Amino acid sequence: MYDGMYLAINGLEIVAYPAELTVKIVDIDAEGGTTRTADAQLTRDRIAVKRQLDMSFNALTWERLSSLLRSMSAPFFDFTYPDTMTGQQETKTFYVGDRSAPIAMMKNGVYWWRGLTLTLTEM
Repeated sequence: MYDGMYLAINGLEIVAYPAELTVKIVDIDAEGGTTRTADAQLTRDRIAVKRQLDMSFNALTWERLSSLLRSMSAPFFDFTYPDTMTGQQETKTFYVGDRSAPIAMMKNGVYWWRGLTLTLTEM
């Protein structure tokens, strides 16, 4: 647990907590379901509200980075996080998008990777 925040993948607490976590609330509209009429009135067919989580991490050892990335390697997984809209911990099914982590340095024979960024998108 990190400052009262709990993050878990498939019920197991993650090995490293992000330096920053942004919870986005994303409206999904039906294809062609959002239009404007001739008098500029908006019509909308919202079919779902989903979450997108952007995370960035401080420097991680190669071991922790690898463990974190492996925990997200399945096509879909359950992720537990604090939800901004509901005001409580939620567990939803997500997939992970692109992940990047530039190498920072080697110190005392250990590689450190800095700035891992990734985005989780609710299924």
